[in-house]
Amino acid sequence: MGFAWGILGTGKIARRFMQAVALVPDARVVAIGSRSPQTAEAFGEQFGIPRRYGSYDALLADPEVEIVYVATPHTLHAENTRAALQHGKHVLCEKPLTLNAHQAETLVVLARQRGLFLMEGMWTRCFPLMREVVARVQEGAIGTIRLIQADFGFRAPYNPEGRLLNPALGGGALLDVGVYPVALAFLFLGEPVRVLSTAHIGQTGVDEQCALLFEYADGALAVLSAAIQTDTPKEATLCGTRGRIRIHTPWWKPSEATLTHTDGSEERWQHPYTGDGLQFEIRHVHECLRQGRTESPWMPLEESLRILRVLDQIRAQWGLVYPVEQGANGGQSVG
Repeated sequence: MGFAWGILGTGKIARRFMQAVALVPDARVVAIGSRSPQTAEAFGEQFGIPRRYGSYDALLADPEVEIVYVATPHTLHAENTRAALQHGKHVLCEKPLTLNAHQAETLVVLARQRGLFLMEGMWTRCFPLMREVVARVQEGAIGTIRLIQADFGFRAPYNPEGRLLNPALGGGALLDVGVYPVALAFLFLGEPVRVLSTAHIGQTGVDEQCALLFEYADGALAVLSAAIQTDTPKEATLCGTRGRIRIHTPWWKPSEATLTHTDGSEERWQHPYTGDGLQFEIRHVHECLRQGRTESPWMPLEESLRILRVLDQIRAQWGLVYPVEQGANGGQSVG
């Protein structure tokens, strides 16, 4: 019968998740939860989900649900993930895992206490193409990495009340798409020793675009950018002492890369796939659960925490604090 999933949230990413589930034979979505009974009913009807709940708690109380996919806005990730863990459910939570590191630390402690699987949905790391890039780098194909360049920017319709631009929903380029190039730098270079950044804070009070510079102890650099009001090339390049690897657009859900050697010769490899690619992440979660793992070796919880601490540091440089972080129990961890 496979693994039984429940989904919290009915937005765009939840719809993409449903399309991916159809490509994973041992995955079943048995329940959908929304804050609106009407929305849950419509979503369930569209995708043939048998049980539709008009509250998140009602879904979490469903004994058949084994794994919960948290597909709600950033500001709800900590609350929803905590509740799922308290109900004894494994959790795959969309990135970023939480708004800040303090919130995430409490979730990691809870998951470990309960012996439950918890993973941040950094789906990029699960693509066959990205796994091959990792393998090629590890075998020394481009020598020692000295520079990483990566961008992720698009121009979204200007909607101050929407998720991307609304500070009450954790909006801004950094948490929405900037986390991808940051996670790429962590994957290949680890945690930086120095972080410099700048951002354009728009009329709604969130970063509409940002530029990040990571410096490492051995002198390596990562030059990263993100935007939600500016379209960018959406490519990533790993530059080493023996060559470079260019991950073609869209690099965060990759299917093609080119390795250029120092003599100018090239190798190109492709891993085409069906659909949007979320199926690779779902399969990875299943593999972890079958192996009895409580966290992913490809996206360890400690790495999620380290990334969030750097994101906190970056926001502190801009003075960007979200409204939910300003309350007595907001979990604020930015300076």
